Parts: sequence; structure tokens; C-alpha cells
Amino acid sequence: MNALSIAATGMQAQQTNVDVISHNIANMNTTAYKRQRAEFEDMLYQNIERPGATSSASGNVMPLGIQLGVGVKTDAIARETEQGGMNNTNNPYDLAIDGRGYFQVSLPSGQLAYTRAGNFAVNADGQLVTSDGYPVEPAITVPPEATAVSISRDGIVNATLSGQTQPQQLGQLEIANFINPAGLEAMGDNMFLETPASGTATTATPGQPGFGTLMQGYLELSNVNAVEEISSLIVAQRAYEMNARVITAADEMLQTTTQVR
Repeated sequence: MNALSIAATGMQAQQTNVDVISHNIANMNTTAYKRQRAEFEDMLYQNIERPGATSSASGNVMPLGIQLGVGVKTDAIARETEQGGMNNTNNPYDLAIDGRGYFQVSLPSGQLAYTRAGNFAVNADGQLVTSDGYPVEPAITVPPEATAVSISRDGIVNATLSGQTQPQQLGQLEIANFINPAGLEAMGDNMFLETPASGTATTATPGQPGFGTLMQGYLELSNVNAVEEISSLIVAQRAYEMNARVITAADEMLQTTTQVR
């Protein structure tokens, strides 16, 4: 009887499903978090009689055959990259991307990371950095005498300096885009790394075709929907319970078999 092992794979799959859902719920208030979903596929089949095999010497073909499945496995955990809502913070260094694209961040190793979380600040040197202190690329440095900083939708950074009426341009922000952003590797801290699955990053100024625009003073919210996650959690719980009942039923059947004299 394979029911015990088959139901066990179902329980393991639903455990993974619950782990993914709980991670989504835990990140409901994480800036620019993108929800994930578990995807499953059936496992190999035992071909007792293959469909299309001949069933007699006369060459009759079996229309169906007998194939017994051995359970389910986790195929992938996909990331849904649709736009989250916008939260007005009135902080001049908070930026949100309206549309496709990622901010570029320089890691201590020299490698570039990518993020949708635009909760930036300036460090002691006036450089625009993430909340963890990693510099944003291209580098933007705000002079200490700046009284106001403005960032246009196409990424031009201007600063009004003390004693001057005309703003001074500090630089131009660029954003990166990927053919398959769901293929990026999450490294934590709201950042991602490029992978062969994501494709090579293409950079451009915000507002170019295929790239989003910037919104100063806003942060992108998580795209997690609480109602959907709770509904998914209930479905996963019921599926887990049903697989557990299969194990109980199979155990009772085996117990009955062992009592036969």
C-alpha cells in the first residue's frame, strides 16, 4: 500500500505552502515586499500497464492503461512582482518606482544588488545610501549646505544651496530592469541579485520605454493581500488535514489486514 507515503508527500507539500504563506503575512508591512506562492507538481508514475500497449495477440491497443502516481512535490516558489500601493511619507529621500524597475545598490564586495525599497537617507559624507548604509548607484552626494533636495520623475536630482536661488543639479538616478524579474535571487534586506534566470540587467533613466518613473516622498507598500493570504492558509490547512486522514485510513486498513486469520 502506497497511500501512507503518498499522503506523507501531500503533508510535506502543504507544510511548505504554509511556510510560504506565513512568510507573506510576516512581511505585510515590509517596504516593497513582493508576495510569494508555492507551486507543486505530481511525481513519477508507476506504469503497471502503459496506455497504448497491446492487450492481446491480435494487436488490440489499450485505450487507458494503469498508471499509479506516487505523490506530489514542490516545483517552485514563485514571486509575484506586480506593483504595490504607494505611501506618502513626505521624506525627500524616500523614493518609489511607479512601474517596472529596480534601484541599484553597491555592496561592500563591489557587486551590484537591486531593490524596490526606496527608503534612502544620506550618510555623514552626504552620499545617498540605503537604510543599511549601502550607496545607491549612480552615486549621489548632497552638499552640507543644501537646504532642499528635489528628485524629478525622470531621476534628475537637484539641490537648493544656502544663499542661492537657482537649484544645482547633483546627478541623475538610473534604474535597472530585467526580462524575468521573478528570476532574481532574494538575499534579504529587501535586495536581490542577478541570476541567469533573471537575465542581464538593463539600465536606463526613469521614464524610458519599459521603465517606471520615480515618486519623491513616497514608498511602495507590500503587495500582500491579507484576505487572500488568510484564505490560502485555510485551504492549505484543510488539504493538510485531508492528507492526515488518508494516513489514518491507510493505517486502519493495514491494521485490519494484519488481524485477518
